[in-house]
Amino acid sequence: MSTKAVYKIENSNGMTHIKCSGTWTKQSVDKILESMSDFVDIKSNIVCDVTDIQKFDTAGAMAILHIKRAIEEKKRLFTIQSSNTKNSTLIDLCGKFSSKNITINHQKSSVKDLFYALGKQVHTAYTVFIAFINFLGGVTLSFVGAILNPNKFRFRATLFHIEQNGLYAVPIIGITSLLIGVVLAYQGAVQLQQFGANIFIVEMIGISATRELAPLIAAIVIAGRTSSAFTAQIGVMKLTDEIDAMKTMGFRTWEFVILPRVVAMMIVLPLLVVVADAVTIFGGMIIANIDLGISYGEFMDRFRETVAMKHILIGLIKAPFFGIIIALVGCFRGFLVESNTQSVGKYTTISVVNAIFWVIAFNAIFSILLTQMGI
Repeated sequence: MSTKAVYKIENSNGMTHIKCSGTWTKQSVDKILESMSDFVDIKSNIVCDVTDIQKFDTAGAMAILHIKRAIEEKKRLFTIQSSNTKNSTLIDLCGKFSSKNITINHQKSSVKDLFYALGKQVHTAYTVFIAFINFLGGVTLSFVGAILNPNKFRFRATLFHIEQNGLYAVPIIGITSLLIGVVLAYQGAVQLQQFGANIFIVEMIGISATRELAPLIAAIVIAGRTSSAFTAQIGVMKLTDEIDAMKTMGFRTWEFVILPRVVAMMIVLPLLVVVADAVTIFGGMIIANIDLGISYGEFMDRFRETVAMKHILIGLIKAPFFGIIIALVGCFRGFLVESNTQSVGKYTTISVVNAIFWVIAFNAIFSILLTQMGI
């Protein structure tokens, strides 16, 4: 059997007959396509016989179809015939799904297309919003059910998530908060030195850190770390059919998967905010001592005198809500993951972006309301 793609051109009765034989595969058809002029330059109609092809694959079939299209563009008839059912079937199959059947519209986008895209985005956002409301309702009912019947609540799973997303997050929260405190104090010291108001750095660091910066920075770090983890975990559970298996065995995903994560984040965030408050203030104390000559004792005395407890409490009150937002977004996006691995990455990214956005948005709303109330 020949290892090459062989063809023989014969003329009879005003027709050109091409008899193909040998091996028409991916490895051999390149030279055929390089000799396209042998076929295109034929002036008469063509009959191509593929009966004698011994080894044939889709690359060979597509090469013949490519020749056929080139001939037909010259307004000449190209007929494929074969008494070998296998070869003819392969050509028919490739022809059915050939790229010639795909039409690409290169028209410039119009105002109609713009409004269509906008409407599609609005419809998608509305659908996701309704799905989230349903999801939130299910979580709320499960939470109320856990309060009324504590035996159904998974305390061990909750402690596991507290450990994974709280204890193991302390180092990154500590480092981030320390840097925030150092930067805040350093920039403030430069301005306060100009007016000889060095001691006011205590109020600046104490109030801004405990009331706004430390809780917000802690929540943003946890949103990037934990929300993505929740989405990826639940997404993989969907891919491996664990969620369906739970439902089959009678386990409700609300109590088994979602509620332990939500409750864990409600508990974890206030504790991490306490750590962030302490470390941020400590970072400010270091810079105040180095740049402004304020001793640690002076700093703490001034802090107790001027920074009201309400500022610390406001930061701690916001923390559980941050935790709920992060957990809900992470779990909700996890359940939207489709049956492919690419979807896991897509919704993990969306989860992080959504969680950070809603944490910042909630913090802004909370701050405006408290300021309007004079607190």
